[in-house]
Amino acid sequence: MTERGGKWIHRDQHTFQIGPSGLHWDGNCLTISIAERAIPFGQKVAGTIKVYPDQLFQFTTPLDDAQKHRWGPLAPSARVEVSMQHPALRWQGHAYFDSNEGDEAISVPFTEWDWSRASLKDGSTAVIYDVRQKSGVERLIAMRFKPDGSIEPFEAPARQALKKTGWRIQRHMRTDSNTVASTSKLLEDTPFYARSILESTLLGEKVTSMHETLNVPRLVATSTQLMLPWRMPRIPKVFS
Repeated sequence: MTERGGKWIHRDQHTFQIGPSGLHWDGNCLTISIAERAIPFGQKVAGTIKVYPDQLFQFTTPLDDAQKHRWGPLAPSARVEVSMQHPALRWQGHAYFDSNEGDEAISVPFTEWDWSRASLKDGSTAVIYDVRQKSGVERLIAMRFKPDGSIEPFEAPARQALKKTGWRIQRHMRTDSNTVASTSKLLEDTPFYARSILESTLLGEKVTSMHETLNVPRLVATSTQLMLPWRMPRIPKVFS
């Protein structure tokens, strides 16, 4: 999670290199090579992650009314193999791979959002982006990405408030009206961001969802900005 300037970055048709770490696509597998140092004590973080998509998609949609921020899942359903040397960890399982890009800072148009994705019985992946903008206009994206490569929108259920996190982040989840979403595991709890595994009902099915909440005012707060370099250092250029 080290931020690096342009001189550290190289990209071609198959490779994206960021300092000592990088991504390589061979037409079948995305290999993510990690060679970093942890903050603040400098421990090694090194290993390889391999992502095998079940199906590739070329879908993108704006997240804001000005269309300056865009999102799209490249592989809504995939298989992942993780092999870390430092720390020594190995596992494999189900994966999801998407892309966000923007022409301005996310603090310009957004106040907060809730995002979730869940695997359905037919092998498709349901994704919900529930976005609140500074203008007061809400933007709701609910899409189903199917194993045959087709995409279809669906009507997202009502928004439901979840229990606040330890940092008092208010989370929300779209779940069928006759059910209550519950948190089975809180994976990340930070001053501005939370990631959770939730149990709920969607499209008439009981699902396990990966869920995130981003609170933008908390992100841009001075206290948060002072803490960020301790978790995500910045190296703006190459020093000779």
